[in-house]
Amino acid sequence: MGLLNASRLAVRAARCRLSLLSTSKSWFCTKTAPMGDKNILLMGPPGAGKTTVGKIVAHKLGLPVVDVDDDVLEAAWKMPVAAKLAAMGGKRFLEEEGQALCNFSASGCVVSLTGSNPLHDEAMQHVKQDGLVVYLDVDDEDIIQRLTRMKVNRIVGQEAGVSMRDILLYRKQFYEKWLDVRVLCGTGDTVEEVAERVLKAVRRYQNRDEETFVSTRCDSAGRSNPKTYFSDVVVEGLAADGGLYVPKNGFPKLDAREWLRLAAMSYQERALVLLEKCIHPLDVSALDLRTMIFKAYGSNFSSKAVAPVKHLIYNQYIQELFHGPTASFKDLALQLMPQLFAYCLPPMCNYLVLVATSGDTGSAVLSGFSRLSGVDRHRTGVLVFFPEEGVSEIQKLQMTSYREGNARAVSVLSDFDFCQRTIKRMFGESGLTGHLAVEYGTVLSTANSINWARLLPQVVYHSSAYLDLCRDGVISFGEPVDVCIPTGNFGNAMSAVYAKQMGVPIRKVICASNHNCIVSDFITTGEYDLRGRLLMQSHSPAIDILKSSNLERFIYHISDGDSRLVKDLFTRLDGQQHFEVPEPLLGRMQQEVLAGWCSEDDCLAAIQNVHAQTGYVMDTHTGVAKAVADRLQRGSCPVVLCSTAHYGKFAPAVFKALQTPNIPQDPVEQLKELEVAASRPETHGEMMTCLKESGRRRHTVCPADYSVLVEEVESMIQDSFLKVM
Repeated sequence: MGLLNASRLAVRAARCRLSLLSTSKSWFCTKTAPMGDKNILLMGPPGAGKTTVGKIVAHKLGLPVVDVDDDVLEAAWKMPVAAKLAAMGGKRFLEEEGQALCNFSASGCVVSLTGSNPLHDEAMQHVKQDGLVVYLDVDDEDIIQRLTRMKVNRIVGQEAGVSMRDILLYRKQFYEKWLDVRVLCGTGDTVEEVAERVLKAVRRYQNRDEETFVSTRCDSAGRSNPKTYFSDVVVEGLAADGGLYVPKNGFPKLDAREWLRLAAMSYQERALVLLEKCIHPLDVSALDLRTMIFKAYGSNFSSKAVAPVKHLIYNQYIQELFHGPTASFKDLALQLMPQLFAYCLPPMCNYLVLVATSGDTGSAVLSGFSRLSGVDRHRTGVLVFFPEEGVSEIQKLQMTSYREGNARAVSVLSDFDFCQRTIKRMFGESGLTGHLAVEYGTVLSTANSINWARLLPQVVYHSSAYLDLCRDGVISFGEPVDVCIPTGNFGNAMSAVYAKQMGVPIRKVICASNHNCIVSDFITTGEYDLRGRLLMQSHSPAIDILKSSNLERFIYHISDGDSRLVKDLFTRLDGQQHFEVPEPLLGRMQQEVLAGWCSEDDCLAAIQNVHAQTGYVMDTHTGVAKAVADRLQRGSCPVVLCSTAHYGKFAPAVFKALQTPNIPQDPVEQLKELEVAASRPETHGEMMTCLKESGRRRHTVCPADYSVLVEEVESMIQDSFLKVM
């Protein structure tokens, strides 16, 4: 049942009714009502154009139109709304207005609410049960200009000493509370353009099946059945055929005026608007998504800006992605993803999230899932595998500080690729997954960047970086920028490609590798060759990866969704450790991305040079990005360096870069000494607190043996969940 019930829409007569108190009036639709008996409720501040937009939308759909001011309130009160407000005062007016709306009913109409209707809870609950609330999110400046021209004098709260801007700010919380669908209106949009946006939003709401997901390895014959929605892919993580989920119809694209609206918003507000456009409201409601986003990016981040962009040197800007609780860019996804995961969980099952990490993902996913509460926490466990010798000491201390409850980390005497390969094998063995489901009522999932809900939030910070440059006057919207990203598993780079698809004017995504430069070699030659290639430890361990999972999404994207090609290439990689893309495809790849690598010495030299010139201390991964950007980016436009971790996480290497003698052995003392050397960025207090509390704790170390890691999975399930009786 619900708004999209096709059988109801097929047989529903095109009949609309409206009644108010003892007065009744009927409209007959000239077309089948697109929402069946449901109304389209236009909500927004005074001056948003609801009345005129409602008339245009109703005309185009062939539906009756109801203006609450004129057709409901004035009809009931037998007097103008302005006179009623003047006679009663704001507080009593709101109550009378709300009661009038509670006595109102309509079916299959376009209804223009008043600007103050959303301030009355009972009234909104009444009308919302029979309607889709479409919020006209209009720019405040446009509204103020319109109201000034109209000389409106019937706005609740409009009195001496209270500015219209204050009224709009106060009311926004109520509009955000009741909306089902947001229509982000560009600055200067005409009412006709707003009406078109409304029609587009309603069509999107109706057509959830247009926002399904497919596997990168699924041929066209298998794409229609069964439907796979956002709520499915969040929980499943990896597709059953071994491929990665991608949106069947790609990303929505924003126009320039929508992007300009976002430029003035906070990071949280930008995230809300962008993710609303990427997540269908029937998967996650707008109100619930808002709650999650503001929880994800709140006081747990040390910067109010969340992911600020700062000038570094010359045409280079640095986006600081390390202000989250674990001091790495992974927090930008993993403070939100666990909430989405818990929200989308089907009933009656427990879920164990398996994660392979080369360093930063581990602590970030443990932090994110440990913040779940109540039933969500009891139904969800997290087990992290990390290479014992492949992460920094501080990364290890962060991960092993989680030893109780629903989150745990164990190390493996191998590298990241073994950990990731092991998890993929577990997912692919039906005997194991079936045993866990039957014996323990537990299903496996993943929080690596192969999970769509991990990748999607990263699109936001790439978009936000560009908007910050626009807001600060560095560029005008439409002017290009390059983005340089330390690249290992290609998830961060892929999210920048997706931001470009949404309309962010990114010219080139520059992929920066350390001496484990398989991604750089692939982008340069079109050949992905693992034969005889050994992983080498580096000062930038988070990108010490040879088998880059998200390249699969990139090849799918660049080949226009050629899933047969993707399946063939990655099947060959699994079996033969090698593949090569066709020459035309290589050319298309190189139009989208550049790639380069630097030596360990180049990385350390970049850190030292920047510190000497600016006082800024970069971590080693940012050092890789800086060294590669210096080599590949020609300075014809700004370049944003993604600073993926705080320098304190890799203190020994940073000390080496700064040529500091007598390095202390204790990680806490290392951080204190580095803080003295760095004029910026600021200290990361959360990381310091974590290290002081964790100390040197013992942790489980496993051999590189698949069966041993399976035993760890079962042990974790037994400790976390009750057996199914």
